[in-house]
Amino acid sequence: MASLNSDQHGVSRSFSKSPPTHYTLKIESFSELIENSVDKYESEEFEAGGYRWKLVLHPNGNKTRDVEEHISLYLEMSGTDSLQFGWEVFVGFRFYLLDQKKGMYFVLEDANEKEKCLHEMMHCLGVDQFISFEAFTDVSKGYLMGDSCVLGADVFVFKERRKCKGECLSMIKDSVMRKHVWKVENFSKLDAESYCSESFTAGDQKWKIRLYPKGHGKGNGTHISLYLELDDPKVSKIIADFSLCIVNQIAVRHECYKGNIWFTASSPSCGSSTFMTLDTFSEGNGFLFKDTFWVEAEVTLRGVAKEL
Repeated sequence: MASLNSDQHGVSRSFSKSPPTHYTLKIESFSELIENSVDKYESEEFEAGGYRWKLVLHPNGNKTRDVEEHISLYLEMSGTDSLQFGWEVFVGFRFYLLDQKKGMYFVLEDANEKEKCLHEMMHCLGVDQFISFEAFTDVSKGYLMGDSCVLGADVFVFKERRKCKGECLSMIKDSVMRKHVWKVENFSKLDAESYCSESFTAGDQKWKIRLYPKGHGKGNGTHISLYLELDDPKVSKIIADFSLCIVNQIAVRHECYKGNIWFTASSPSCGSSTFMTLDTFSEGNGFLFKDTFWVEAEVTLRGVAKEL
């Protein structure tokens, strides 16, 4: 490759016999782009260095950057939405334009180390003034022959860095309370350690009620234990107001537990291991009637935190 010069914009210009290795774009009837006022053309995506890219050509100059009398050419990273929060990729590029008379390529290469970092706020880099119209249309140079030209690009990924993890907390201004009622039958025949209600939805999240009929933890053997449980622990954190009640079927009185807590994947449930003593529950006080009782859950979602 024969080097010519490096300008104040951090690019060097040279000639090479070697073609691009990552992507080639051939344009036929180039003048039609100008005549039809095509401001921008984006190539298909291509892979280089483990990432996806596309060429972005402004055949009449990038008007958003006030470019005149030049062709603008850029390299844009695709698929950045799937990258981890805080990503940084340090890259270099090489743009090609074929001299069809000599079989040589005019090569423009990034020569400025400080301009190579792509990140969440900058997905694109390139050259506003890739080549002047005067040079591009000069028949003696061979860049535009029969109204056709051949462009290309190489991309070099030097290193990548992920700064940090992150999360987005969304608090809910006008929360709506959701109520779910669970009928539990044949209490005296429940012999498993715990039972779960059917899943229900509150605040776009799935929940369930978990019952330990013979107690759990501190209430083991002496109490009924009752919990509200997140049924989808994939989210980062959820804060909710909730209540769990066993309905008194005789008097207008319920036994309730209320809470306000962050539910997480590592701590997906909240409730009471000593919700009600088994004696109180079964002594004809109206909570257990004909071996059946009712549990009510009220849930109001207050906020959700998700990973970025």
